[in-house]
Amino acid sequence: MAAYGYEALDKAGKTIKGSIDADTIDKAKSELKQQGYTLLSIKEQSLLTRDLNIEIGGYPKPRDLSVFCRQFVSMTRAGVSILEALKMLSEQTENKQLKKAVEGVRVSVEKGETLARSLKEHPKVFPELMVNMVAAGESSGSLDVALERMALQFEKANKTRALVKKAMMYPIIVCIVAVVVVIVMLVVIIPNYADMFTQLGTDLPGITLAVQAASNFIIDYWYILAPVIIVLAILLKMFSQTDMGKHVFHGLQLRIPALKNLKVKQASSQMARTMSTLLAAGVPLIEAVEIVGNTMDNVYFREAMDTCKNEIIIGQPLSRPLEETGLFPPMVYHMVRIGEESGNTEEMLNKLADYYDEEVEMAVQTLMAAMEPLIIVVLAVIVGVLVAACMAPMLSMYGAMENL
Repeated sequence: MAAYGYEALDKAGKTIKGSIDADTIDKAKSELKQQGYTLLSIKEQSLLTRDLNIEIGGYPKPRDLSVFCRQFVSMTRAGVSILEALKMLSEQTENKQLKKAVEGVRVSVEKGETLARSLKEHPKVFPELMVNMVAAGESSGSLDVALERMALQFEKANKTRALVKKAMMYPIIVCIVAVVVVIVMLVVIIPNYADMFTQLGTDLPGITLAVQAASNFIIDYWYILAPVIIVLAILLKMFSQTDMGKHVFHGLQLRIPALKNLKVKQASSQMARTMSTLLAAGVPLIEAVEIVGNTMDNVYFREAMDTCKNEIIIGQPLSRPLEETGLFPPMVYHMVRIGEESGNTEEMLNKLADYYDEEVEMAVQTLMAAMEPLIIVVLAVIVGVLVAACMAPMLSMYGAMENL
């Protein structure tokens, strides 16, 4: 997707500026028109001109949206009107972005817009899945049920995210500590150690000379090395956000065995849970598949769901294209096929999501079990090289003394 910067008039006639992600400029114009904006100008943004959208507080996380849905349902079931519920929620919400968005939704609803359409005006706060669920709930008269299912969806997403984040904390901290220790060794300890043996007239072994050369390079050219590393990190980050970059990095996720196991199970759980939630709300299958595709994190799974949508349009059942993608485990398309034949696809998807939620937890533990010895081996190699560089001159000196 490309980013387009635009200037438009909102429903109140106020001039606003912003950016929107879309496949083409025509789709961007159509999306802005659907949001009720009168477009004044629009153009594609480059990486240098793209809006950074850095705001204090950050956009709400799944946990924040889960609490929002639960509180909204509780208030409306207690007899509180939608407008009053939105007002109360905007006053008590701590997240600044969510607070601002809820107030905007309240104003829009007060002007006569539906809740779903009002939520859609804030795409960076309320995901497309939530908007469609609310729209289906409003049309069927079961808004509280739709929001309850969304709360469960957000809670499951938050649990999975927290699980993965917790698993990655250990290797990240170990790597940071290792880098700091190596830099201190190279910049402080090794130079003093090498100088001592040089003053004694001892010939330094090759490994010590190599480590000393690395140490001298860091000390002499740190002012060049540091900016180069920062620039490379920024360029790598920019590349990862491009279409080619996503295919490269997301492809690597599916090639590393332990990581592939986690990503596939994560995608299967997310697909099943989201699809079940949408079908339960009465969203048509084709539209549900499209929404599920937009929520997938990995670009290959996103493209697979797009292929599924095209196959369903020409009359194929969902289970067949799921199997043909070659990305989902056999259990996924077998369970979907059973659900299609028995007429209870939603129930089967729910069971599938519950099963893969547990599998994700086990996959995280497996990934951690695989990473811990790998980290130990890498650290052992680094420490071994540094220790060898320190010990080699001493052994050479002792050997020379014995020969005297």
